Amino acid sequence: MIRQLPLPLALNPEHDFEEYHPGGNAEAVDHLRRAARGQGEPFIYLWGRTGLGKTHLLHACCRGAHRAGLAVSFVPLRALQEYGGAVLDGLEEQALVCLDDLDAVAGDEHWESALFDLFNHLRDAGRGFIVSAQVPPGELSLVLPDIKTRLAWGLTLMLREFSDADKIAALTLRARLRGLQLPPPVGRFLLSNCRRDLPGLMDLLDQLDRATLAAKRKLTIPFLKSFLAENP
Repeated sequence: MIRQLPLPLALNPEHDFEEYHPGGNAEAVDHLRRAARGQGEPFIYLWGRTGLGKTHLLHACCRGAHRAGLAVSFVPLRALQEYGGAVLDGLEEQALVCLDDLDAVAGDEHWESALFDLFNHLRDAGRGFIVSAQVPPGELSLVLPDIKTRLAWGLTLMLREFSDADKIAALTLRARLRGLQLPPPVGRFLLSNCRRDLPGLMDLLDQLDRATLAAKRKLTIPFLKSFLAENP
């Protein structure tokens, strides 16, 4: 079972591999899929800038592991930072541990000591371990040099930036999963006239989904222009 956390945090039900458009990250996603099933590399360091889907993919790994019958834990380090490294106690019993936002605790010696112990226990037990961060291992501001060494032992995966075509494909996938048709001209209009970061575009698409349902209208460029005029 997915381990309970000391805060009311849960995996996003929409974060699965099938709902992630990989773009140029197909190889990285394939490695993560295999790791979620207990195959392939036992330790993966996933990095890339904000907005590329690291949290989405870690949630997907947890769901994949759970479906495979494996005990798994997801730990959002940024959200749990104030609780200290004690939240990692006992995680070595899990078949797979996914730690999100490693940057949030880098530089905190107590957190790093807890991470060092967890890494060693998981490695000795042959467990799976996936961590995410915004920078590669060598650029983390770590206090303990042994942590940086261990983070470089496994497979390092970088998430590549999405092209404009990939952003439209990701929006189209999200729309289709919601039963919303996103015609190509509307996708191009969104990209040309709205925020270009993918999380912002996804949030706007969710608003448009609700608005079209309320108005019982299709998502067209005239509807989109009207919505943007009313919601600047």
